[in-house]
Amino acid sequence: MTYALAIISALILLFADQLSKYYISSNFYYGQSEPIIDGVVNFTYIHNRGAAFGILQDQQWLFLSLTAIILVLCLGMLIKKTFNSRMMFWALTLIITGGLGNLIDRIFRGGNVVDFIDLQFVKFAIFNIADCCVVVGASLVVLYFIIDTFKDYTKGKPVNTGEEG
Repeated sequence: MTYALAIISALILLFADQLSKYYISSNFYYGQSEPIIDGVVNFTYIHNRGAAFGILQDQQWLFLSLTAIILVLCLGMLIKKTFNSRMMFWALTLIITGGLGNLIDRIFRGGNVVDFIDLQFVKFAIFNIADCCVVVGASLVVLYFIIDTFKDYTKGKPVNTGEEG
């Protein structure tokens, strides 16, 4: 059941990502910005030919290769069940979904990833739904390892009862 739910969730997120990018690229001119919630979020249509925050512009071979490797590794971890954690399961599912969303753009939009979510209340890069999936997934992986490390650390230490002797 969990795999079925993950596949359904991934397909919904992937569809939302691609539909939102299609809507923005079909209804906005490049650079156009429209407030969605005034002072909070705008939809601003841009292309990103780089990685996060636009770094490594026009290195498509690198992004395609790296994305393919990460997708294969994540899928392998899911299939082999190399962990016993729902958090890691959903983290990998989100990373795969976001990776596929931006990979589709890189392949079918001439290397351009459509970004449009523009936070107004903080200085931040413009992003998309696939980016959100990758960031949340990667954050869950980090959280998983922090929790796992903390559990290992506390297992090896004697419990302090407050009594001496």
